[in-house]
Amino acid sequence: MRRTASRVLLLGLLVLLPGCAALFPRETPVEHRLAALPAAGAPVSRPVEIRWNDHMVPWITAETDEDLAVALGLVHGHLRGAQVMLLRLVAQGRLSEVAGPPAAEVDHALRILGFGRAGPEVIRNWPPETRMFVRAFLRGLNHALLNGPRPPEAGLLGLGREPVTEEDLLAIGRLAGTDINWLAYISLLPQRGRPDFPELWARTREAGGNPVGQQRADLLREILAGTSRSGSNAVAVSAGRSATGGALIASDPHLGLNLPNLWLAVGMRSPGFHAVGLMVPGLPILGVGRNRQVAWGGTNLRAASSDLFDVGALPPEAFRSETVRLRQRFWFATERTVRTTPFGPVMSDAALVPANGATLALRWAGHQPTDEITALLRAARATDGESFRHAFAGFGVSAQTMLWADSQGRVGRFIAATLPDRASLPAEDPVLDARDAAATGAWDRLRDARTLPAEADPPTGTLASANNRPRWAERHGTPPLGFFFSDDDRVLRLEELLAARPRHTPESLAAIQRDIRSPRAAHLAAGIADRLAALPGGHPAPRLAQALGGWDGSYAAESRAPVAFEALLRHLVPALVPESRRTEAGNPRGAETQWNFLTAFLLRDLDALPHARREAVLRQAASAAEADLDRLGNWGELHQLRAAHWLVNLPLLGRFFVYAQYPSGGSRETPMKVSHGLIDAAPRPATFGSMARHVSDMADPDANWFTLWGGQDGWIGSAAFMDQVPLWRDGRSIRVPLRAATVAAEFPRVTTLTPP
Repeated sequence: MRRTASRVLLLGLLVLLPGCAALFPRETPVEHRLAALPAAGAPVSRPVEIRWNDHMVPWITAETDEDLAVALGLVHGHLRGAQVMLLRLVAQGRLSEVAGPPAAEVDHALRILGFGRAGPEVIRNWPPETRMFVRAFLRGLNHALLNGPRPPEAGLLGLGREPVTEEDLLAIGRLAGTDINWLAYISLLPQRGRPDFPELWARTREAGGNPVGQQRADLLREILAGTSRSGSNAVAVSAGRSATGGALIASDPHLGLNLPNLWLAVGMRSPGFHAVGLMVPGLPILGVGRNRQVAWGGTNLRAASSDLFDVGALPPEAFRSETVRLRQRFWFATERTVRTTPFGPVMSDAALVPANGATLALRWAGHQPTDEITALLRAARATDGESFRHAFAGFGVSAQTMLWADSQGRVGRFIAATLPDRASLPAEDPVLDARDAAATGAWDRLRDARTLPAEADPPTGTLASANNRPRWAERHGTPPLGFFFSDDDRVLRLEELLAARPRHTPESLAAIQRDIRSPRAAHLAAGIADRLAALPGGHPAPRLAQALGGWDGSYAAESRAPVAFEALLRHLVPALVPESRRTEAGNPRGAETQWNFLTAFLLRDLDALPHARREAVLRQAASAAEADLDRLGNWGELHQLRAAHWLVNLPLLGRFFVYAQYPSGGSRETPMKVSHGLIDAAPRPATFGSMARHVSDMADPDANWFTLWGGQDGWIGSAAFMDQVPLWRDGRSIRVPLRAATVAAEFPRVTTLTPP
């Protein structure tokens, strides 16, 4: 027995040995990381200069667009090589190759989703300038991946050196374009067929929110939520409302909070490009940024870019089957079947997508040959707001509300998406019948940015977007856009802050990004407090009443009021949920804890209770919440922002990848979003929220500021891995200028690439 145990221990140590560099990283100065860049032999045709600042933000100057693309790829591979490798494995459904058999069902679901399904046709349709740029980018990326130092994570995960292809790149892009509605479908499908499902669907449609809620997600849900562009804020201010004389823009994407960040800041100049901004690792495009004439940002529209079709009545010949082989680390390979139909892949074949026996296919705009790479490359070269919008012809996923500000002082917004031309959205059931010609025919008539709504020069001089229902677009007579939007709480607060000043500055926009007030939380708290105060004998929890008295909805880290409010929700919400809408453990299903549902229904559901029951529920919830308040500290002690590598999700070893944890202000729908569900007694780190910031002033080419939660460098132990965390917490940013002289002064370190 001892000998067997020793062998098992030895085997475990041998498995972990290659991962020691990740588990126990060395501190690596910026100079050492820059020296490790595989500049020798880089496939450029002319000399290229890469300047770096202290945070390892690169600023690339190239004599040709092709060499610029090579240098960008080289930088991506050096700074985020392991991240790109993992994104590729996710996009291809190959997680089992690093995680073993536990990831097999996730891989099966990802293979069915088929992020690369449209890739071959997209590649065939690329215009010559896109094909040239992508191929050059990949030459640089692969030079770094194949010749640079091996990332610390590679040994732990068994990652080999494998070149990235055009198909891989497009699959990563489609992964980043995941439809956030899938999370809602996955949550709703197990409840179809229940007697109360019509009521749940009606409430979901009325609330207008994603019914996923904040329940613990499985790995598939975490992947889809954490890698898609599923949330953001963006505001734009015209020159007439700006104190600087130029239009202003501010963007802060909301994604998973683990490190490394899902964005990378860069500056670039070549004959065709002169811009600064944020790029997704592994993709050759600027998602957020500015050039000399236009600045831009976007928020996920949460449009219905997908439909679910019941294909159970289709004849057998309508199904095409393919057997896929999944390699599994530490185990034998296994096989799964992937079926497709004219209405898309059969998602219900995935074990992680329970469909109660129905055969359901997914029709997704991302399976169409839309071309986001060409759109965003052209957008980076736009000369005004109109040419910026026109660049998005053919853009498909993920659907965005794009905001722009230009050098003429104008601001505008438009819908960037490819959507079916629906007459209506399903009223009774989110699943459509594949035999319904009206539902299927909408996919024969696709609309994109050329025919979807746009507007410019708003009367107020300001624009705001926060994943909210785009009522401005609906006024233009657009087809129905979707079901599941964020609550209006954030966008109304952004509009309130924009209206509060006659003229704005870059500093005031940066302050808006850090705002931590939720007006609807204050309204909800006041409504509950009024009902408690009206009880016979007065408020049953005086200390709770005192803590909430006059609360304005501020989720400040040092405040006790949000603890009182969230404790009330913790005990009140479950008491209002019927047994039929609870889990087996007795907890509310995800929909009932989602903010849209709380703002739409909590007070209404409370008032609908019989008088005696309402009084009992209020008294019990208030007493329990007061007890929580007595033993809990302030909001920051309960609500934490964690600096952790994405490997924190590994079983047993995850604790090695938690580097710091900080008290945090903000909440689920404050402008500075730091998301959470119903609280419990223990501090819980947020895993989703604001994780990058950008502000630009069009009056000054150098007035561009960026900050990432974490840092530029994905190399564990690098001095630039977490160096922006103090900046983030203090509200400071890094300037990334456009003028050559300013770049030379503020980016003093120089790497020169020379032709081999």
